[in-house]
Amino acid sequence: MEIANFGLYGLGTMGSALAQNIADKGFHLHVASYKPEDTEHFVANAGAQKPMFTGHRSLADMTAAMPGPRAIIMLIPAGAAIDDSIAQAKPHMRPGDVLIDAGNSDFHDTRRRAQALEAEGLGYMGMGVSGGEEGARKGPAMMVGGTESVWTTLRPMLEAIAADFEGAPCVDRVGPDGAGHFVKTVHNGIEYADMQILAETYGLMRNGMSMTPPQIGDVFATWNEGRLQSYLVEISAEVLRAIDPATDKPILDMIVDTAGQKGTGRWTAIEAQKLGVSASTIEAAVGARIWSAHPEARHTGQALFEVQRGEVALDTAQLEQAILAARILSHSQGFGLLSTASQEFGWSLALARCAEIWRAGCIIRSRLLTEIAQTYEAQPATTILAFAPAMVPLLETTLPALRTVVAESIKAGHPIPVMTAALAWFDGMTQARGTADLIQGQRDFFGRHGFARLDGGTGHHGPWDS
Repeated sequence: MEIANFGLYGLGTMGSALAQNIADKGFHLHVASYKPEDTEHFVANAGAQKPMFTGHRSLADMTAAMPGPRAIIMLIPAGAAIDDSIAQAKPHMRPGDVLIDAGNSDFHDTRRRAQALEAEGLGYMGMGVSGGEEGARKGPAMMVGGTESVWTTLRPMLEAIAADFEGAPCVDRVGPDGAGHFVKTVHNGIEYADMQILAETYGLMRNGMSMTPPQIGDVFATWNEGRLQSYLVEISAEVLRAIDPATDKPILDMIVDTAGQKGTGRWTAIEAQKLGVSASTIEAAVGARIWSAHPEARHTGQALFEVQRGEVALDTAQLEQAILAARILSHSQGFGLLSTASQEFGWSLALARCAEIWRAGCIIRSRLLTEIAQTYEAQPATTILAFAPAMVPLLETTLPALRTVVAESIKAGHPIPVMTAALAWFDGMTQARGTADLIQGQRDFFGRHGFARLDGGTGHHGPWDS
Protein backbone atom coordinates (compact mmCIF):
# COMPACT_ATOMS: atom_id res chain seq x y z
CA MET A 1 0.00 0.00 0.00
CA GLU A 2 1.37 3.41 -0.98
CA ILE A 3 1.91 5.84 1.86
CA ALA A 4 -0.54 8.38 0.39
CA ASN A 5 -3.48 6.04 0.84
CA PHE A 6 -4.00 6.24 4.59
CA GLY A 7 -6.88 8.17 6.11
CA LEU A 8 -7.99 9.00 9.64
CA TYR A 9 -11.50 9.98 10.65
CA GLY A 10 -12.04 11.61 14.04
CA LEU A 11 -9.78 14.42 15.19
CA GLY A 12 -10.56 14.45 18.88
CA THR A 13 -7.84 14.11 21.50
CA MET A 14 -6.82 10.57 20.53
CA GLY A 15 -7.33 11.02 16.80
CA SER A 16 -5.28 14.20 16.62
CA ALA A 17 -2.45 12.66 18.63
CA LEU A 18 -2.37 9.51 16.50
CA ALA A 19 -2.46 11.55 13.28
CA GLN A 20 0.60 13.50 14.43
CA ASN A 21 2.35 10.24 15.32
CA ILE A 22 1.66 8.82 11.85
CA ALA A 23 2.95 11.98 10.19
CA ASP A 24 6.09 11.88 12.34
CA LYS A 25 6.87 8.49 10.86
CA GLY A 26 6.72 9.83 7.29
CA PHE A 27 3.24 8.69 6.25
CA HIS A 28 1.01 11.15 4.42
CA LEU A 29 -2.49 11.14 5.87
CA HIS A 30 -5.92 12.17 4.66
CA VAL A 31 -7.95 13.51 7.60
CA ALA A 32 -11.56 14.34 8.33
CA SER A 33 -13.74 14.81 11.39
CA TYR A 34 -17.39 15.02 12.36
CA LYS A 35 -17.26 18.82 12.14
CA PRO A 36 -15.51 20.30 9.08
CA GLU A 37 -14.20 23.17 11.18
CA ASP A 38 -12.32 20.69 13.40
CA THR A 39 -10.46 19.41 10.34
CA GLU A 40 -9.69 22.92 9.17
CA HIS A 41 -8.37 23.86 12.61
CA PHE A 42 -6.24 20.72 12.86
CA VAL A 43 -4.59 21.18 9.46
CA ALA A 44 -4.12 24.93 9.90
CA ASN A 45 -2.31 24.37 13.20
CA ALA A 46 -0.21 21.39 12.11
CA GLY A 47 2.93 23.51 11.86
CA ALA A 48 5.82 21.74 10.16
CA GLN A 49 3.62 18.67 9.69
CA LYS A 50 1.07 20.54 7.59
CA PRO A 51 2.32 19.17 4.22
CA MET A 52 1.71 15.64 5.55
CA PHE A 53 -2.06 16.17 5.86
CA THR A 54 -4.84 16.51 3.31
CA GLY A 55 -8.04 17.70 4.93
CA HIS A 56 -11.59 16.83 3.85
CA ARG A 57 -14.98 18.11 4.93
CA SER A 58 -16.52 14.70 5.69
CA LEU A 59 -15.74 11.01 5.83
CA ALA A 60 -17.63 10.46 2.58
CA ASP A 61 -15.67 13.23 0.84
CA MET A 62 -12.39 11.84 2.14
CA THR A 63 -13.15 8.27 1.07
CA ALA A 64 -14.23 9.37 -2.40
CA ALA A 65 -11.17 11.58 -2.88
CA MET A 66 -8.56 9.10 -1.68
CA PRO A 67 -6.85 6.93 -4.29
CA GLY A 68 -7.25 3.22 -3.81
CA PRO A 69 -6.53 1.02 -2.08
CA ARG A 70 -7.69 2.91 0.98
CA ALA A 71 -7.01 2.23 4.66
CA ILE A 72 -9.09 4.46 6.92
CA ILE A 73 -8.63 4.58 10.69
CA MET A 74 -11.75 5.53 12.65
CA LEU A 75 -11.16 7.08 16.08
CA ILE A 76 -14.68 7.95 17.12
CA PRO A 77 -17.04 6.87 19.93
CA ALA A 78 -18.06 3.22 19.92
CA GLY A 79 -21.56 2.08 19.06
CA ALA A 80 -23.92 3.65 16.55
CA ALA A 81 -21.31 6.19 15.40
CA ILE A 82 -19.19 3.36 13.96
CA ASP A 83 -22.12 1.89 12.03
CA ASP A 84 -23.06 5.34 10.73
CA SER A 85 -19.47 5.93 9.59
CA ILE A 86 -19.33 2.58 7.81
CA ALA A 87 -22.53 3.52 5.99
CA GLN A 88 -20.99 6.84 4.90
CA ALA A 89 -17.75 5.36 3.67
CA LYS A 90 -18.91 2.11 2.07
CA PRO A 91 -20.47 3.56 -1.12
CA HIS A 92 -17.06 5.00 -2.02
CA MET A 93 -15.01 1.93 -1.16
CA ARG A 94 -13.79 -0.79 -3.49
CA PRO A 95 -12.65 -4.37 -2.88
CA GLY A 96 -9.32 -4.32 -1.07
CA ASP A 97 -10.10 -1.17 0.89
CA VAL A 98 -9.90 -1.40 4.68
CA LEU A 99 -11.72 0.27 7.57
CA ILE A 100 -9.92 0.21 10.93
CA ASP A 101 -11.94 0.73 14.11
CA ALA A 102 -9.37 2.00 16.62
CA GLY A 103 -11.87 2.85 19.35
CA ASN A 104 -13.08 0.86 22.36
CA SER A 105 -15.77 -1.10 20.54
CA ASP A 106 -17.61 -4.10 21.90
CA PHE A 107 -15.91 -7.08 20.29
CA HIS A 108 -19.29 -8.61 19.42
CA ASP A 109 -20.00 -5.56 17.23
CA THR A 110 -16.57 -5.91 15.64
CA ARG A 111 -17.21 -9.55 14.78
CA ARG A 112 -20.54 -8.62 13.19
CA ARG A 113 -19.07 -5.76 11.16
CA ALA A 114 -16.07 -7.77 10.01
CA GLN A 115 -18.27 -10.60 8.78
CA ALA A 116 -20.55 -8.24 6.86
CA LEU A 117 -17.81 -6.18 5.21
CA GLU A 118 -15.53 -9.11 4.40
CA ALA A 119 -18.46 -10.76 2.62
CA GLU A 120 -18.45 -7.73 0.29
CA GLY A 121 -14.72 -7.93 -0.39
CA LEU A 122 -13.84 -5.12 2.00
CA GLY A 123 -11.34 -5.36 4.84
CA TYR A 124 -12.26 -4.61 8.43
CA MET A 125 -9.88 -4.41 11.37
CA GLY A 126 -10.79 -4.04 15.03
CA MET A 127 -7.75 -2.52 16.70
CA GLY A 128 -7.46 -1.97 20.42
CA VAL A 129 -5.27 1.05 21.18
CA SER A 130 -3.91 1.67 24.67
CA GLY A 131 -1.81 4.44 26.13
CA GLY A 132 -4.10 7.44 26.23
CA GLU A 133 -3.24 10.71 24.51
CA GLU A 134 0.49 10.41 25.27
CA GLY A 135 0.60 6.87 23.93
CA ALA A 136 -1.23 7.82 20.75
CA ARG A 137 1.23 10.66 20.18
CA LYS A 138 4.48 8.91 21.09
CA GLY A 139 3.69 5.25 20.53
CA PRO A 140 0.72 3.19 21.78
CA ALA A 141 0.32 -0.52 22.35
CA MET A 142 -2.02 -1.90 19.69
CA MET A 143 -3.89 -5.20 19.53
CA VAL A 144 -5.05 -6.01 16.01
CA GLY A 145 -7.96 -8.20 15.03
CA GLY A 146 -8.45 -8.95 11.35
CA THR A 147 -7.42 -11.16 8.46
CA GLU A 148 -3.77 -12.05 7.95
CA SER A 149 -3.76 -10.35 4.55
CA VAL A 150 -5.03 -7.04 5.95
CA TRP A 151 -2.47 -7.18 8.77
CA THR A 152 0.35 -7.85 6.33
CA THR A 153 -0.67 -4.82 4.28
CA LEU A 154 -0.87 -2.42 7.23
CA ARG A 155 1.92 -3.88 9.36
CA PRO A 156 4.74 -1.51 8.27
CA MET A 157 2.81 1.61 9.23
CA LEU A 158 1.44 0.16 12.50
CA GLU A 159 4.84 -1.09 13.60
CA ALA A 160 6.33 2.32 12.82
CA ILE A 161 3.89 4.19 15.07
CA ALA A 162 3.73 1.63 17.91
CA ALA A 163 5.52 1.79 21.24
CA ASP A 164 8.87 0.07 21.36
CA PHE A 165 10.09 -2.39 24.00
CA GLU A 166 13.78 -3.18 23.66
CA GLY A 167 13.56 -2.96 19.88
CA ALA A 168 10.29 -4.88 19.51
CA PRO A 169 7.16 -2.97 18.37
CA CYS A 170 4.23 -3.31 20.76
CA VAL A 171 1.69 -4.21 18.09
CA ASP A 172 0.62 -7.46 16.50
CA ARG A 173 -2.26 -9.31 14.96
CA VAL A 174 -3.64 -11.32 17.87
CA GLY A 175 -6.40 -13.03 15.88
CA PRO A 176 -9.31 -12.51 13.48
CA ASP A 177 -12.39 -10.25 13.64
CA GLY A 178 -13.04 -9.15 17.25
CA ALA A 179 -9.91 -10.63 18.85
CA GLY A 180 -8.08 -7.31 19.01
CA HIS A 181 -10.94 -5.49 20.70
CA PHE A 182 -11.46 -8.37 23.14
CA VAL A 183 -7.79 -8.36 24.17
CA LYS A 184 -8.04 -4.59 24.68
CA THR A 185 -11.18 -5.07 26.78
CA VAL A 186 -9.40 -7.54 29.07
CA HIS A 187 -6.44 -5.15 29.22
CA ASN A 188 -8.83 -2.51 30.53
CA GLY A 189 -10.33 -4.92 33.05
CA ILE A 190 -6.86 -5.66 34.43
CA GLU A 191 -6.26 -1.90 34.44
CA TYR A 192 -9.35 -1.40 36.62
CA ALA A 193 -8.04 -3.98 39.11
CA ASP A 194 -4.51 -2.52 39.12
CA MET A 195 -5.79 1.00 39.75
CA GLN A 196 -8.11 -0.13 42.53
CA ILE A 197 -5.34 -2.12 44.26
CA LEU A 198 -3.22 1.04 44.37
CA ALA A 199 -6.18 3.11 45.58
CA GLU A 200 -6.86 0.59 48.34
CA THR A 201 -3.21 0.75 49.40
CA TYR A 202 -3.34 4.55 49.46
CA GLY A 203 -6.45 4.37 51.63
CA LEU A 204 -4.78 2.03 54.11
CA MET A 205 -1.68 4.19 54.33
CA ARG A 206 -3.62 7.42 54.74
CA ASN A 207 -6.50 6.30 56.95
CA GLY A 208 -4.91 3.36 58.74
CA MET A 209 -1.27 4.44 59.03
CA SER A 210 -1.72 8.25 59.34
CA MET A 211 0.52 9.06 56.38
CA THR A 212 0.11 12.19 54.24
CA PRO A 213 -0.32 11.96 50.45
CA PRO A 214 3.21 13.27 49.76
CA GLN A 215 4.64 10.72 52.19
CA ILE A 216 2.68 7.96 50.46
CA GLY A 217 3.88 9.27 47.11
CA ASP A 218 7.49 8.92 48.23
CA VAL A 219 6.85 5.27 49.13
CA PHE A 220 5.18 4.64 45.78
CA ALA A 221 8.17 6.19 44.01
CA THR A 222 10.49 3.83 45.88
CA TRP A 223 8.29 0.86 45.00
CA ASN A 224 8.49 1.85 41.35
CA GLU A 225 12.21 1.16 41.42
CA GLY A 226 11.67 -2.49 42.39
CA ARG A 227 9.32 -5.41 41.77
CA LEU A 228 6.29 -3.13 41.53
CA GLN A 229 7.73 -1.07 38.66
CA SER A 230 4.82 0.01 36.47
CA TYR A 231 3.37 3.03 34.77
CA LEU A 232 0.45 3.14 37.21
CA VAL A 233 2.70 3.08 40.28
CA GLU A 234 4.84 5.80 38.67
CA ILE A 235 1.97 8.18 37.96
CA SER A 236 0.31 7.42 41.30
CA ALA A 237 3.47 8.66 43.02
CA GLU A 238 3.28 11.90 41.05
CA VAL A 239 -0.43 12.39 41.78
CA LEU A 240 0.11 11.72 45.49
CA ARG A 241 2.95 14.24 45.75
CA ALA A 242 1.21 16.97 43.72
CA ILE A 243 0.20 20.16 45.54
CA ASP A 244 -2.83 22.25 44.55
CA PRO A 245 -1.51 25.78 43.78
CA ALA A 246 -4.83 27.37 44.74
CA THR A 247 -4.95 25.97 48.29
CA ASP A 248 -1.42 24.72 48.94
CA LYS A 249 -2.97 21.38 49.94
CA PRO A 250 -2.34 17.97 48.38
CA ILE A 251 -4.29 17.94 45.11
CA LEU A 252 -6.03 14.75 46.23
CA ASP A 253 -7.74 16.71 49.00
CA MET A 254 -9.46 18.81 46.32
CA ILE A 255 -10.60 15.97 44.02
CA VAL A 256 -14.15 14.61 44.39
CA ASP A 257 -13.86 10.90 45.23
CA THR A 258 -16.20 9.70 42.48
CA ALA A 259 -14.47 7.60 39.82
CA GLY A 260 -15.61 7.63 36.21
CA GLN A 261 -15.71 4.68 33.84
CA LYS A 262 -16.37 4.15 30.14
CA GLY A 263 -17.64 0.59 30.41
CA THR A 264 -14.77 -1.63 29.29
CA GLY A 265 -14.11 -2.92 32.81
CA ARG A 266 -17.78 -3.81 33.10
CA TRP A 267 -17.65 -5.56 29.71
CA THR A 268 -14.73 -7.66 30.96
CA ALA A 269 -16.71 -8.79 34.00
CA ILE A 270 -19.80 -9.54 31.90
CA GLU A 271 -17.89 -11.58 29.33
CA ALA A 272 -16.11 -13.49 32.09
CA GLN A 273 -19.46 -14.50 33.54
CA LYS A 274 -20.78 -15.49 30.11
CA LEU A 275 -17.72 -17.68 29.53
CA GLY A 276 -17.78 -19.20 33.02
CA VAL A 277 -14.46 -17.65 34.09
CA SER A 278 -13.88 -16.08 37.50
CA ALA A 279 -12.80 -12.46 37.18
CA SER A 280 -13.66 -11.56 40.77
CA THR A 281 -10.88 -8.99 41.10
CA ILE A 282 -12.12 -7.09 38.06
CA GLU A 283 -15.72 -7.37 39.24
CA ALA A 284 -14.66 -5.96 42.61
CA ALA A 285 -12.88 -3.04 40.93
CA VAL A 286 -15.96 -2.25 38.85
CA GLY A 287 -18.12 -2.50 41.97
CA ALA A 288 -15.86 -0.06 43.82
CA ARG A 289 -16.22 2.49 41.01
CA ILE A 290 -19.97 2.04 41.12
CA TRP A 291 -20.26 2.69 44.84
CA SER A 292 -17.89 5.65 44.51
CA ALA A 293 -20.54 7.22 42.28
CA HIS A 294 -23.01 7.42 45.19
CA PRO A 295 -21.47 9.96 47.60
CA GLU A 296 -24.80 10.93 49.19
CA ALA A 297 -25.54 7.32 50.10
CA ARG A 298 -22.03 6.90 51.50
CA HIS A 299 -22.44 10.00 53.67
CA THR A 300 -25.76 8.64 54.91
CA GLY A 301 -24.17 5.30 55.71
CA GLN A 302 -21.34 6.93 57.63
CA ALA A 303 -23.79 8.97 59.72
CA LEU A 304 -25.98 5.94 60.47
CA PHE A 305 -23.35 3.44 61.49
CA GLU A 306 -20.38 5.55 62.59
CA VAL A 307 -17.95 2.80 61.61
CA GLN A 308 -14.63 3.40 63.29
CA ARG A 309 -11.66 3.26 60.91
CA GLY A 310 -8.88 2.05 63.16
CA GLU A 311 -5.14 1.94 62.79
CA VAL A 312 -3.68 -1.06 60.96
CA ALA A 313 -0.62 -2.85 62.25
CA LEU A 314 1.13 -2.91 58.90
CA ASP A 315 4.35 -1.63 57.39
CA THR A 316 5.18 -0.57 53.85
CA ALA A 317 7.18 -3.74 53.16
CA GLN A 318 4.06 -5.85 53.84
CA LEU A 319 1.99 -3.59 51.61
CA GLU A 320 4.53 -3.89 48.80
CA GLN A 321 4.36 -7.68 48.91
CA ALA A 322 0.56 -7.67 49.19
CA ILE A 323 0.26 -5.49 46.10
CA LEU A 324 2.47 -7.86 44.11
CA ALA A 325 0.47 -10.91 45.20
CA ALA A 326 -2.85 -9.23 44.37
CA ARG A 327 -1.56 -8.13 40.96
CA ILE A 328 -0.34 -11.63 40.08
CA LEU A 329 -3.75 -13.04 40.99
CA SER A 330 -5.72 -10.38 39.08
CA HIS A 331 -3.50 -10.85 36.00
CA SER A 332 -4.02 -14.59 36.33
CA GLN A 333 -7.77 -14.08 36.11
CA GLY A 334 -7.39 -11.77 33.12
CA PHE A 335 -5.18 -14.16 31.18
CA GLY A 336 -7.48 -17.04 32.11
CA LEU A 337 -10.31 -15.11 30.46
CA LEU A 338 -8.19 -14.58 27.33
CA SER A 339 -7.43 -18.31 27.20
CA THR A 340 -11.07 -19.33 27.50
CA ALA A 341 -12.27 -16.77 24.94
CA SER A 342 -9.59 -17.94 22.52
CA GLN A 343 -10.99 -21.46 22.66
CA GLU A 344 -14.61 -20.32 22.54
CA PHE A 345 -14.19 -18.10 19.47
CA GLY A 346 -11.42 -20.02 17.69
CA TRP A 347 -8.91 -17.18 17.91
CA SER A 348 -5.72 -19.08 18.83
CA LEU A 349 -4.50 -16.20 20.95
CA ALA A 350 -0.79 -16.32 21.79
CA LEU A 351 -0.87 -15.24 25.43
CA ALA A 352 2.86 -14.58 25.51
CA ARG A 353 2.45 -12.15 22.62
CA CYS A 354 -0.44 -10.38 24.35
CA ALA A 355 1.77 -9.83 27.39
CA GLU A 356 4.62 -8.63 25.18
CA ILE A 357 2.40 -6.07 23.46
CA TRP A 358 1.49 -4.66 26.87
CA ARG A 359 5.11 -4.17 28.01
CA ALA A 360 5.31 -0.60 26.64
CA GLY A 361 2.97 2.13 25.49
CA CYS A 362 -0.10 0.92 27.37
CA ILE A 363 -1.53 1.86 30.74
CA ILE A 364 -0.77 -1.45 32.50
CA ARG A 365 2.84 -1.72 31.33
CA SER A 366 4.98 -3.13 34.11
CA ARG A 367 7.90 -5.31 35.07
CA LEU A 368 5.42 -8.07 35.94
CA LEU A 369 4.26 -8.32 32.32
CA THR A 370 7.79 -9.17 31.19
CA GLU A 371 7.77 -12.08 33.64
CA ILE A 372 4.31 -13.13 32.47
CA ALA A 373 5.43 -13.04 28.83
CA GLN A 374 8.41 -15.22 29.68
CA THR A 375 6.15 -17.64 31.55
CA TYR A 376 3.81 -18.12 28.58
CA GLU A 377 6.72 -18.27 26.16
CA ALA A 378 8.18 -21.17 28.14
CA GLN A 379 4.82 -22.86 28.75
CA PRO A 380 2.20 -21.74 26.19
CA ALA A 381 -0.36 -24.26 27.47
CA THR A 382 -0.47 -22.70 30.96
CA THR A 383 -4.14 -22.41 31.93
CA ILE A 384 -3.82 -20.78 35.37
CA LEU A 385 -1.00 -18.25 35.45
CA ALA A 386 -0.83 -18.28 39.26
CA PHE A 387 0.05 -21.99 39.15
CA ALA A 388 2.92 -21.61 36.66
CA PRO A 389 6.36 -22.64 38.01
CA ALA A 390 7.68 -19.08 37.71
CA MET A 391 4.75 -17.64 39.70
CA VAL A 392 4.49 -20.18 42.52
CA PRO A 393 7.64 -19.00 44.37
CA LEU A 394 6.55 -15.37 44.03
CA LEU A 395 3.15 -16.14 45.52
CA GLU A 396 4.60 -18.30 48.30
CA THR A 397 6.72 -15.29 49.29
CA THR A 398 4.05 -12.59 49.00
CA LEU A 399 0.78 -14.30 50.00
CA PRO A 400 1.43 -14.15 53.75
CA ALA A 401 1.61 -10.37 53.48
CA LEU A 402 -1.61 -10.23 51.43
CA ARG A 403 -3.36 -12.38 54.03
CA THR A 404 -2.14 -10.11 56.83
CA VAL A 405 -3.15 -6.95 54.97
CA VAL A 406 -6.65 -8.29 54.26
CA ALA A 407 -7.14 -9.45 57.86
CA GLU A 408 -5.89 -6.21 59.41
CA SER A 409 -7.95 -4.11 57.03
CA ILE A 410 -11.18 -5.98 57.71
CA LYS A 411 -10.65 -5.78 61.48
CA ALA A 412 -10.05 -2.03 61.24
CA GLY A 413 -12.98 -1.34 58.89
CA HIS A 414 -11.06 -0.36 55.77
CA PRO A 415 -12.60 -1.47 52.44
CA ILE A 416 -10.14 -3.28 50.16
CA PRO A 417 -12.45 -5.13 47.73
CA VAL A 418 -9.90 -6.18 45.10
CA MET A 419 -7.28 -7.44 47.55
CA THR A 420 -10.00 -9.36 49.40
CA ALA A 421 -11.35 -10.83 46.17
CA ALA A 422 -7.85 -11.84 45.05
CA LEU A 423 -7.17 -13.69 48.30
CA ALA A 424 -10.59 -15.36 48.31
CA TRP A 425 -10.06 -16.60 44.75
CA PHE A 426 -6.65 -17.99 45.64
CA ASP A 427 -8.02 -19.75 48.72
CA GLY A 428 -10.88 -21.20 46.70
CA MET A 429 -8.62 -22.40 43.91
CA THR A 430 -6.24 -24.10 46.33
CA GLN A 431 -8.90 -26.04 48.25
CA ALA A 432 -9.28 -29.43 46.60
CA ARG A 433 -12.68 -30.10 48.19
CA GLY A 434 -14.78 -27.03 48.82
CA THR A 435 -18.36 -26.47 49.91
CA ALA A 436 -20.29 -26.77 46.65
CA ASP A 437 -21.53 -30.20 47.79
CA LEU A 438 -24.01 -28.39 50.05
CA ILE A 439 -25.07 -26.13 47.17
CA GLN A 440 -25.74 -29.17 45.00
CA GLY A 441 -27.73 -30.70 47.86
CA GLN A 442 -29.77 -27.52 48.18
CA ARG A 443 -30.41 -27.38 44.42
CA ASP A 444 -31.56 -30.97 44.41
CA PHE A 445 -33.80 -30.42 47.44
CA PHE A 446 -35.76 -27.49 46.01
CA GLY A 447 -35.46 -28.18 42.29
CA ARG A 448 -34.63 -31.87 41.76
CA HIS A 449 -31.56 -30.79 39.77
CA GLY A 450 -29.70 -33.96 40.69
CA PHE A 451 -26.04 -34.34 41.60
CA ALA A 452 -22.98 -36.44 40.80
CA ARG A 453 -21.72 -38.92 43.40
CA LEU A 454 -18.09 -39.52 44.31
CA ASP A 455 -18.65 -43.25 43.84
CA GLY A 456 -19.95 -42.77 40.32
CA GLY A 457 -22.78 -41.56 38.13
CA THR A 458 -24.76 -38.36 37.69
CA GLY A 459 -28.40 -37.42 38.11
CA HIS A 460 -28.66 -38.78 41.65
CA HIS A 461 -31.15 -37.46 44.20
CA GLY A 462 -30.88 -37.23 47.96
CA PRO A 463 -32.88 -39.16 50.60
CA TRP A 464 -35.15 -36.09 50.90
CA ASP A 465 -36.49 -36.86 47.41
CA SER A 466 -39.38 -38.92 48.76
